[in-house]
Amino acid sequence: MKKAKRQAQDEMRPEYDFTGAPAVRGKYYQQMLKGYTTTVQHPDGTKEVTHFRPIEGSVVLDPDVRAYFPDAEAVNSPLRELIALIPAKRWVRRRVSAGREA
Repeated sequence: MKKAKRQAQDEMRPEYDFTGAPAVRGKYYQQMLKGYTTTVQHPDGTKEVTHFRPIEGSVVLDPDVRAYFPDAEAVNSPLRELIALIPAKRWVRRRVSAGREA
C-alpha cells in the first residue's frame, strides 16, 4: 500500500500540486446551466469552436435526488401521479390569473 502511494506521488507533476487548495463541490454548476463554449485547436492551425447550450425544458437533478431517479421515466412517472392528485380547478385559476397579470 505504501509503495502504491509513493509511486502515485512520484508520478504527480509539480504543476498539479493541490496542497492548500480547498476542494469545492459544484463550483461551476450555475455557469454550466447557462451553457459553455469549447475551442479545439487542430495541428494544422485551424480552430473548432462549439457552443453547448442547455436543452430548453431540461431539468438538472441534484446528486442526492439523482440516486433515486436515475432516468427520465423514473422522474416522469411519479410526477404524473402527483399531478393527478392536484385539483384541475386550481390550475385553471392560476393560468387565468397569470394571464391577467401579464
